[in-house]
Amino acid sequence: MESPGTSWLYPTALLCVCGFFSNVRPSEPFLTLYLLGPDKNLTEQQNKKPLKGICVVLTRLWKTFLQCYSSWPLLCWSAWWALSTCGYFQILNYIQILWEKILPSQNSQIYNGVVEAASALLGALAAFVIGYVKISSIWSEVALLVFSSIIAVSVFLMNTVRSIWVCYICYVAFKIIYMMVITIATYKIAANLSVELYALVFGVNTFVALALQTLLTLIVVESSMLNLDILGQFLAYSIYFAAVAVLFLIFGVCNIIKRYREESQATENISGCLDSRNEVSPKTSCEQMSCLQ
Repeated sequence: MESPGTSWLYPTALLCVCGFFSNVRPSEPFLTLYLLGPDKNLTEQQNKKPLKGICVVLTRLWKTFLQCYSSWPLLCWSAWWALSTCGYFQILNYIQILWEKILPSQNSQIYNGVVEAASALLGALAAFVIGYVKISSIWSEVALLVFSSIIAVSVFLMNTVRSIWVCYICYVAFKIIYMMVITIATYKIAANLSVELYALVFGVNTFVALALQTLLTLIVVESSMLNLDILGQFLAYSIYFAAVAVLFLIFGVCNIIKRYREESQATENISGCLDSRNEVSPKTSCEQMSCLQ
């Protein structure tokens, strides 16, 4: 059995705790004024009772959280943000190992650095160009389904073709699509929020992405779990993105059903209103007519 000093869990947990508390600064000078603002519903007396004040803040934070994610477009784009960012980080972390497996650097000339630079440049260019394209909210789920499917195919080809040039091209395509769609997701999320809620939603989305990445790493890479080699890992990542695509297929179907029901209900209400007007006799009083209108 490994002692606490030699196990990787102990220093990792210690670093996480230190990193967390280094970013918690409850004594910042602006915090009291912020919590006592006119829209925070806290008083100086509550501020002197830390436990009660914390409970009030957490309650308001939870209500704000539920209110933010009650919006279907925001929930949809946030889900794509978290799920795709998780897979994106995994691909970036292990792509060099895959390239080394397909074409060892000791035996031939490699262009890994050029590919990384080109993919970043083209991705930034795509993100810039997409800012001038108008995207309707009606097709959000369809767009996310298509892009997630393309990413899944690209990652699958990286693993199965075993050609370094195909792998390079698929990686560039993967990175361009991600950087383009994450730009759209950022805009769509921001469009459904007020400015003061940006930090909450973007922070939650990023936290969920990192938590999912940790879980995915444990399942795929950890020796006590699947313990896959690099080729098996990329096969698992392609399946992961395919599952993301299926999720947005389900989202799209649910949204279509929801809109169909709303349109049917609106049509029934209009028909009922017209029938009621046709049944009104000439002797109907002005007050009755105004009610029907």
